[in-house]
Amino acid sequence: MASTTREVDWTCWVHPEHHLFTKWRRIVTGSSDKTIRIWDAESGAIVGEPLAGHNGAVNSVAYSPDGQHITSGPEDCIIQIWDVETGDPVGDPLEGHTASVLSVAYSPDGQYIISGSADHTIRIWDAETGAPVSDPLEGHTSRVWSVAYSPDGHHIISGSEDCTIRIWDAATGAPVGDPLEGHASAVWSVAYSTDGQHIISGSLDHTIQIWDAETGASVGNPLEGHTNPVSSVAYCPDGQHIISGSFDRTIRVWDAEIGTPVGDPLEGHTVWVQSVASSPDGRHIISGSRDGTIRTWDAEAHIAVGDPLGEHNHSVQSIAYSP
Repeated sequence: MASTTREVDWTCWVHPEHHLFTKWRRIVTGSSDKTIRIWDAESGAIVGEPLAGHNGAVNSVAYSPDGQHITSGPEDCIIQIWDVETGDPVGDPLEGHTASVLSVAYSPDGQYIISGSADHTIRIWDAETGAPVSDPLEGHTSRVWSVAYSPDGHHIISGSEDCTIRIWDAATGAPVGDPLEGHASAVWSVAYSTDGQHIISGSLDHTIQIWDAETGASVGNPLEGHTNPVSSVAYCPDGQHIISGSFDRTIRVWDAEIGTPVGDPLEGHTVWVQSVASSPDGRHIISGSRDGTIRTWDAEAHIAVGDPLGEHNHSVQSIAYSP
């Protein structure tokens, strides 16, 4: 794939029914300052008090599909579910991992939570009771940096420091096919396309790979352009664009079909970008950085929107929009 920019019809950024999106008004962030914060997505104002209770960095945060709960994956190994409106913990912590929890995600129906850990395993939890569902998913030989559900909820993917991506049957926990191999270094982030047909992965080898979700085969050449490790990847809701955040302090947008960059990199963070996400209508991108700030970007114009949000005292490890 050539690494040249191209003109693009930006109308594809706007969901044809974007006026129906009325609930994505909040952003959640997890930080190495041990707290979770909720923000008003439009004004940038903090909503409520910080969610505190973890004894280490909060490496990953996720909203439940109904927007009523947040799950956090921390360095202290203990996963917590929070009530969005009150900021209170919900139920007992989810305990079982023996090393830092690096990634958490909800199933599309909200019934389950998955977690990837430095203990090399993935665990599945009942989101209502907090009880573990089945045995841990084992196969990776090093840290599991990222986990995600397929849009239909049938599969789980995981990216690991062992340089591979694995696909799992969400119902049985059994591996599906062989590991996806091709990266030359640790896989830090994985995500499904909106239609479930493709998987993307971001790696410390500075590249992004696209994979066929059914066959596990790589699709096209790696996406190259970042000059440092790729820490976070995500699809935009239209499915036509991929966004990535990197240790090179930039966010990039890519054409998902041909793999070329779209526009110039988004620049402004002073230290590496830890996490990126797209708003549900595709109009905005948010990024969290080790510089302690959150930035919002206009996805079409490739410019920053408003001032950086900087209430965290340390690195912003994870960021997500409410659904």
